[in-house]
Amino acid sequence: MFLAIKSLQLNRQKQKIGRRKKSTDRWSDLLTDIPQGIFLCCAVLQRSIDMDFRTGANKTNERVHLEPSQLREKHISSFQGECEEKEKDTNAEILVANFSNIYASDLLPTRNGEEFTDQFLLEVVEILLNYIKKTYDGKSKVLDFHHPHQLLEGLEGFSLELRDQPEPLEQILVDCRDTLKYGVKTGHPRYFNQLSSGLDIVGLAGEWLSATANTNMGKMIPSDLEAKILKVKRQDHIPLYVSATAGTTVYGAFDPLDNIADICEKYGLWMHVDAAWGGGLLMSRKHSFKLNGIERANSVTWNPHKLMGVPLQCSAFLVCEKGLLQACNQMCAGYLFQPDKQYDTTYDTGDKTIQCGRHVDVFKLWLMWKAKGTRGFEILINKSLELAEYLYRELNSRENFELVFDAEPELTNVCFWYIPPNLRRIPNGPEREKLLHQVAPKIKTRMIEEGTTMVSYQPHGDKVNFFRMVFSNPATRKSDVDFLLEEIERLGKDL
Repeated sequence: MFLAIKSLQLNRQKQKIGRRKKSTDRWSDLLTDIPQGIFLCCAVLQRSIDMDFRTGANKTNERVHLEPSQLREKHISSFQGECEEKEKDTNAEILVANFSNIYASDLLPTRNGEEFTDQFLLEVVEILLNYIKKTYDGKSKVLDFHHPHQLLEGLEGFSLELRDQPEPLEQILVDCRDTLKYGVKTGHPRYFNQLSSGLDIVGLAGEWLSATANTNMGKMIPSDLEAKILKVKRQDHIPLYVSATAGTTVYGAFDPLDNIADICEKYGLWMHVDAAWGGGLLMSRKHSFKLNGIERANSVTWNPHKLMGVPLQCSAFLVCEKGLLQACNQMCAGYLFQPDKQYDTTYDTGDKTIQCGRHVDVFKLWLMWKAKGTRGFEILINKSLELAEYLYRELNSRENFELVFDAEPELTNVCFWYIPPNLRRIPNGPEREKLLHQVAPKIKTRMIEEGTTMVSYQPHGDKVNFFRMVFSNPATRKSDVDFLLEEIERLGKDL
């Protein structure tokens, strides 16, 4: 953090250049504050999704963003790795001057994205430094109050609205400033609350470091499900709900949601869908059909910090019935939630959840969604599945590898064994299975010791230890997949 701040200060002294074009000049003198009404992001996000997971129908605003069409094409092609080589000197000047024609797709891990990333993060550090200084200024206000409906409707230069197309980084920086500006300065010496004990600078550095470093087949058979429901009913038990899965942890499988929904409606059961891993496919017009029927669920869990790459942690629990969470969890604790506030308290989300004190995790998703647009998330997800398909084809073509399942991957999970030459001579049977069970752990040990690559392994059911490859990192390329397979062979050929 010290080096970043120092670099920022030197950069500002050496480069006395106009920082932004006219539309954002009004922000240059503002010292910013921290989130008050950012809980509204959750309301807008829920309104955008509106618990309507209908396949291929994204609920974000369809209005065209007022940017030249060539900038749109530039953004999309760069996500796909097809953008042309940038002219470094020219771009350096543009970057320092403004971010009006630069997008999230120009940042790392995009090739040659180092300069843009460096300048963008320095801008963010400057915003945070201004906020921190303002926080400790006893003469500053604890809160620049605006009613929740004003924030929801949008103020000048600030909107919670999400779009299909990305917004430039210039707007993302404005959003960061406004988020702080319209929020409570919880580190202010005159802010008194048991959940906010001030702002510790070292603790803040630790939070940044941990966030940066932690980027952290088995389908349900509908006929079997119905048979089990009838069995327990004959035993005078009352079945309550069915939990289906959209993207299993190990194999990346999707339960037949429409068929399961039919059964749940027939017997009056609550249908829950665990889409923590696979829910991100709803962003992809190519792959969203795999979640057909999710719109019929009573509740859904979804973890954008998985497939969509949002930093840990960011999870959502969504229900169809409006007011249900409030009815189930509301404690009406007078010492926490007062109904006689001067603003509309329906925007207060705290009494809807089991957990009271927590991060505003939805802000990360909202900011990324504004920067990438729905189409940007779609490209990232499609790329991950393309890499899974590439690995599947490579494994089929290599002699010393065997797939756990022959079918093509439904998600980004690909499970396989490496069969060393010595083991290939042993016929299938208990002895071979026992030896094969030891192969993946030994190769993983050597991987860790050499530090060249890392991939998970595990047993599952009657399957001995196998490698489980999962794609979700936008920096991964086909060359990295090739390297992984070659490294596994190098480390395991003598086993």
